[in-house]
Amino acid sequence: MIETAQAFGIDIGGSGIKAAPVDLLAGDFAEPRKKILTPEHSTPKAIGKVARQLLDMFEVPESAPVGIAFPAPVKPGRPIDFMANLDQAWVGQDVWEIFSEACGRPVSVVNDADAAGLAEVRYGAAKGHQGLVIATTLGTGIGSALIFDGVLIPNSELGHLTLEGKDAEKYAASSVRDRKKLSYKKWARRLTKYYSMLERYFNPDCFVVGGGVSRVSEKFLPYIEVDTPILPAKLRNQAGIVGAAYYASYIDQRVKEGAAAPAVAR
Repeated sequence: MIETAQAFGIDIGGSGIKAAPVDLLAGDFAEPRKKILTPEHSTPKAIGKVARQLLDMFEVPESAPVGIAFPAPVKPGRPIDFMANLDQAWVGQDVWEIFSEACGRPVSVVNDADAAGLAEVRYGAAKGHQGLVIATTLGTGIGSALIFDGVLIPNSELGHLTLEGKDAEKYAASSVRDRKKLSYKKWARRLTKYYSMLERYFNPDCFVVGGGVSRVSEKFLPYIEVDTPILPAKLRNQAGIVGAAYYASYIDQRVKEGAAAPAVAR
């Protein structure tokens, strides 16, 4: 791993597992990322093996903090409650412990939407914004992250708020637009209902909209009618890796300063 990297990030997805060393000063990859397809049987053992393989491919030194963005709510020292995109064998497992053992070193694990939100606040679209930032990822579902004055409020899961009698993500996610073949303007009407609901409940200072569809944000963001500033994500597909690395560096620094570590972090 080259010298400009201060941490290493891994982003676990249902179809692919991506990783790269991260330059935390620039908020960018220090080397091009590598990707390995998610194993068909995505059990803790299989995913842990891929994470270790990626560490070995980049020759990540023991001194480098390692962060993993994971597609489920993550509470250090507590088991996973449910799993949507990986094998159900993850339910009841402590992901910090699973990955630390698989990688042969302490690692930090954070929800993937939270990782993306942290990256956008620290380096991306919401850099410099104070108060409450709500970052969302529009994809198969709706991921969310709440960051207040730079501090993460983890595991918000705002895609599961009720809208039009169902989970909001089943009404307004990007996958719904694809399935119903909605125009971007018609989809924006649904998104207006969703973000207006978040305005009423949380009174945020800024929205950030990420996910793959953010690359064509000009086709729908101008038609979302809310009072809160709403910005397209800048880091896009890099956000999970960069955010996980940043989170790992933060945890590592707190431990060095003598703060209590999350379970199995150090």
